[in-house]
Amino acid sequence: MSDLSPSTYDELVDLGRQLYDHALVRSEQEEITDPRGQPIGWLLDTRIPMLNGNIMPEVGRVLSERLMLKGVDQVVGFGFGSYALVASVVASTSNPAFMGGFVRDERKPHGRRRLVEGPLVREKPVVLLDDILNSGRSATKAINLLRQDGFQVVGMMTLFNFTWSGGRPRLEKLGLWVDSLLDLNLRENER
Repeated sequence: MSDLSPSTYDELVDLGRQLYDHALVRSEQEEITDPRGQPIGWLLDTRIPMLNGNIMPEVGRVLSERLMLKGVDQVVGFGFGSYALVASVVASTSNPAFMGGFVRDERKPHGRRRLVEGPLVREKPVVLLDDILNSGRSATKAINLLRQDGFQVVGMMTLFNFTWSGGRPRLEKLGLWVDSLLDLNLRENER
């Protein structure tokens, strides 16, 4: 972040704080569990800030600016957490306009029978968008599906990167760059 002006840095910190504050759900507020059904102390539900009309446009602006610096104008999402992110980037005012799409778990068995939906061009690079990068397993699955369908995936952009889970190194080993708005390095017992 050293190449950012102080005001730009402060704006990113403020946006990151808004995202975190709006997304944080604690077990004191409601019962929450991990994928195995075990109780957990907290989670980040990014749908809350990303479906807020005051926050979503700003996230789209920031992500699209970062993508333009990388020379990428196609984004694709995988999973529910990515829907609002893809929409925020596609809706941003940029020239050229961004194209967006979504990758399915498996090819749709009827209709157009597509694995990837949207007006994406296989000959141009795409960036995978997701709300949270944890272990990187879900992202790796999406990248493999996209590559099998003929897309050139060059990077991943996310709102939150959980640094303790090893997702970034996993994706970098696949030859991707990884960019996140916030790198979180706290553990459950440190909260």
